Amino acid sequence: MPFLRPHLRIGVSARIYYPANPVLDLGGIWTRTLHYLEQSVAHWLLRGGALPMMIPAVDAQSVTAADDLNLRHYADSLDALVLQGGNDLSPHSYGEQPLDPAWAGDAVRDRYEMALVNAFVDAGKPVFGICRGLQLINVAFGGTLYQDVPTQRPDAQKHVNAEHYERNQHAVEILPGTRLAELYPGLQRGRINSIHHQAIKDLAPGLVAEARCPDDGIIEAVRLRGETYVAAVQWHPEFHAPGDPTVFDDAPMLRDFLLAARATRALTA
Repeated sequence: MPFLRPHLRIGVSARIYYPANPVLDLGGIWTRTLHYLEQSVAHWLLRGGALPMMIPAVDAQSVTAADDLNLRHYADSLDALVLQGGNDLSPHSYGEQPLDPAWAGDAVRDRYEMALVNAFVDAGKPVFGICRGLQLINVAFGGTLYQDVPTQRPDAQKHVNAEHYERNQHAVEILPGTRLAELYPGLQRGRINSIHHQAIKDLAPGLVAEARCPDDGIIEAVRLRGETYVAAVQWHPEFHAPGDPTVFDDAPMLRDFLLAARATRALTA
């Protein structure tokens, strides 16, 4: 898709890397925590003709003080928000205790991304979630998650395979009567990549399931009811090689999101 003027500026939530080893504290700004944007997400948005811009995370423990006004500045200045994949959500974020220490998740990122979602929704700007982003949106609107699908849903399809990573695939069923079905007329099933061990357990009030795994019923796509554009998928559209006919074509979905961002920009200009 060509770059149209005015250029769309799409904010992307930061993935966060925490140093595995202690960092020497010399009394200054000592943290080596990294905030980063995955190349594949950036290129996915670039292919749609948009300019991706990472939004750094700010928390109560950050050197820079956190306040909602700063996030609202981003929401006012940018045209839409994409939530990247990455670390597990903390079960504390949806009122549970971790069933295993390995599933403790990233509460700092949870708070930051939920504040981002609230800021962009309040500003009337579109939001799109990828993998963890779908789970974050569900929790932000009052839903819960399976902390580990193999443990809590042993009957489920294999949704993650470390050896195959994005080449791990399974079927997806688009649910009739949804916006996603409108974007793919005549298409009821496809194949998607699958790289997640957590998933939606209780769907949040106000969200509608738009796609499921037909083999186990796990929700694979959601959308917020009403006028505000909030949508998400459990798979990674940025890992789809353009022109690959064997997997779900994510281009109409990306185009719809960016058209919503352009329409919102026109209204708020």
